[in-house]
Amino acid sequence: MSEDENSLNNAPVGNRIALWKQVEKQHKDKQLINPFSEWEGASTRAKLRPDDPEYAQPVAGSMTAKRGQAAGQRISGEIQTLIDVIGRVGQLGGKDDPRPRVTFGRLFEVYVKISNKLVGILLRARKQGLVDFEGEMLWQGKDDHVVITLLASTEGKYSSS
Repeated sequence: MSEDENSLNNAPVGNRIALWKQVEKQHKDKQLINPFSEWEGASTRAKLRPDDPEYAQPVAGSMTAKRGQAAGQRISGEIQTLIDVIGRVGQLGGKDDPRPRVTFGRLFEVYVKISNKLVGILLRARKQGLVDFEGEMLWQGKDDHVVITLLASTEGKYSSS
């Protein structure tokens, strides 16, 4: 028996009742805002407008929010790795445009040893204005000739800390 269980077993009945009522209230509050709950009065949470800063955001401090932050950090790290790889294996353009460039086929050969998410990370990096390439999607084999251009340095933008 753990120390918490032992202290709970030795707690006065009044404390146990108060603890149970607290758990019961938390459960009821969660069920009332759960749109899938069959409780009377469920889904009474106020509807947020799209211009509200909390719209489409997880509840602050929730596990969903923590998982989202962790995922964002992982993706930022992958983008930084991609930018580093393009900078390392890419060929510099001419005098008119000295930015590093690499074909998708060459980048795929190098990057596949690092991660299996190259296309998704490329799309995310393009959305952030860090790289550019033609087309909506890149397919291995079919688009090996497509040139990917590094548009911006990310020094300091994505730190590993």
